[in-house]
Amino acid sequence: MNDTYQELPETITPEQRMERRAARTKARRERQRRRRLRTLLRLSPIVAVLLLLAVVLIVRGKAYRPAETQPAVSPQPEVTAAEPATDAPPSYLTLDYATASPPGDAITSTYALLLDAADGRVLIDRGSDVLINPASMTKVMTILTAADYIDNLSDTIVFTKEMSDYAYVDELSIAGFMPGEQVTVADLLYGTILPSGADAAVGLAVYVAGSEEAFMVLVNEKMAQMGLSPQAHFTNCSGKYDESHRCTLADLAIIMDTAMQNDLCRQVLSAHTYTTSRTSAHPEGLLLSNWFLRRIEDKDSGAITVVGGKTGYVKEAGSCAVSYGEDASGHGYLCVTGDAQSAWLCIYDHAALYHDYAT
Repeated sequence: MNDTYQELPETITPEQRMERRAARTKARRERQRRRRLRTLLRLSPIVAVLLLLAVVLIVRGKAYRPAETQPAVSPQPEVTAAEPATDAPPSYLTLDYATASPPGDAITSTYALLLDAADGRVLIDRGSDVLINPASMTKVMTILTAADYIDNLSDTIVFTKEMSDYAYVDELSIAGFMPGEQVTVADLLYGTILPSGADAAVGLAVYVAGSEEAFMVLVNEKMAQMGLSPQAHFTNCSGKYDESHRCTLADLAIIMDTAMQNDLCRQVLSAHTYTTSRTSAHPEGLLLSNWFLRRIEDKDSGAITVVGGKTGYVKEAGSCAVSYGEDASGHGYLCVTGDAQSAWLCIYDHAALYHDYAT
């Protein structure tokens, strides 16, 4: 029988196995400790530098901290004499009725006024002191007041539904701006006058004063400064009918004269057409037209060229208009009419007044 050598597996006790496992764990932890120590030794210069920088910053912060003191008592302002104003105060037109005469029967408007803008000499007068509703002639006063508060014609407002509804609810004339559209101040000015846009007028009022009500406070304050009749009072910026919204033809002549002396207002009132800024709502802009100027330019006004004008209409006031014309030398005349039976008759009355009486 052949005997075969067979190696028996090593046998250890549980106690020896636990001792070996503890030894391996101890050796592993020693290796980890040594690695952390080597890493810390490598990083110690960086840590030292950071600590040094932190100390420097803290020291500097303390050095530059202002000392705490009790609040100082503000000194009383020094009272000094006011500097004299450099700009001369505005000069408003005063009407002289000494040479006034009534118009001929060819003038169909119930009320009519023609005067020399240079000296206020009234040439033609028919009821120019009667209080009327000025309808959309109001808008001349609207842009005249707004001009005092405008610094940037490129400034914009977001046109709102309320501004649009303002015109539609009362069936007023519109410029045509859309809710959400970015509209420039220049567009509002031209939109107020050329198409007689009530939507543009209220947009201008909101831009200047925050609301139409607040804007009308500014309007009436300015009217009081201009020496208008004591009863002259405007309740809205568009000229929609209100029995408390009133002035005389003489008042309107002064308003128009003042506006034509203002460079911005004169530019707007003299424009025959204007195209608004391009927007997403109106990619080509809106083409606006002053139909009064375009219709009267081919009528016979004698030696007078009608330079600027604004029409108006409400049922209670009929068709009306205020205009400014000049002769070849630049001599100016102001014409206001009220209560014509149609827009065309109003235009013909202005042409006839200039032709027959402007000398």
